[in-house]
Amino acid sequence: MATVAIYSLKGGVGKTTLAVNLAWCSATLSSRRTLLWDLDPQAASSFLIGEPGRAHDHAQAIFSKDVNPTKLVQHSGVERLDLIPADTSLRGLDLLFHELDKKKRLAKLLGQLDSAYDRMLLDCPPGLTETSEQVMRAADLIVVPVVPSPLSARALDEVSSHLAQKGGKAVPLMPVLSMVDRRRKLHVEAVEAHPDWPVIPAASLIEAMAVRRQPLGAYARRSPGGEAFAELWREVERRLAAK
Repeated sequence: MATVAIYSLKGGVGKTTLAVNLAWCSATLSSRRTLLWDLDPQAASSFLIGEPGRAHDHAQAIFSKDVNPTKLVQHSGVERLDLIPADTSLRGLDLLFHELDKKKRLAKLLGQLDSAYDRMLLDCPPGLTETSEQVMRAADLIVVPVVPSPLSARALDEVSSHLAQKGGKAVPLMPVLSMVDRRRKLHVEAVEAHPDWPVIPAASLIEAMAVRRQPLGAYARRSPGGEAFAELWREVERRLAAK
C-alpha cells in the first residue's frame, strides 16, 4: 500500500477537491483498492462522498481508544473506493497526539489497513500541527495544492523549509497549481514560472461537486478538469513507482 497525503499549510486552496478526485482516479482509472481517510474536522470529503446521515462523533476514537480503523470504514458508492469519514471530534486531534506522545500513531494505524488497500489518500487539515507531523511521518508522497498567489507560494516554501530542518529522509513534496484561471495575468505567470507543476483549472463543473456530492469524474470525466485530474493521478502513480 502507498500513502498519498493531500496537504497544505494554507486553507482554501482546493485540498479536498484534489483528495476526492484523486481517490476516484485511483479507484476507477487505476482499478486500485482505495481508501480516502478524512482527517479534517470540517469533513468536506466526508460530505462529498460519504453516506448521508452517518456522521457521528467517533472519528477521534480510532486514535484515542484503539478502535480498529476498519470499524469506521464506509463504502463511497464508487467501486473500489472506501472512506473513513471525519467529524467534529477531530477538533481535538492535535492535543490528543501531543498527549499520546506516539510519533508514529497514524503510521501504525495505516499499517492495520495495509492488506485491504492498494492506495491510501489522506485529506489533511491545514496548518503545521501535531496532525501534520504524523502525516509527514506516514506518507510516501505529499501533494500540495498551490493557488497562484504569493501567500500560497509562501505556504509551500514554509512546508519545504520545515521538512528540510527535520533532517533524515524527507517525504517528497509534489506541488500542484490549483484553481488556475488563465484569464488572469498572475495565474498565467505562475504557470509559466513552474512549467513542470501539474495544473488544475478553475471551472464551474468542479465547483458543482458540492451540489452533486460526487467526484468530477463521475459526471464530467472528459471535461478539461476531469482530464487534468486524470493526468495528475498518472503523475502521482509515476512518482510512487519511481520511489
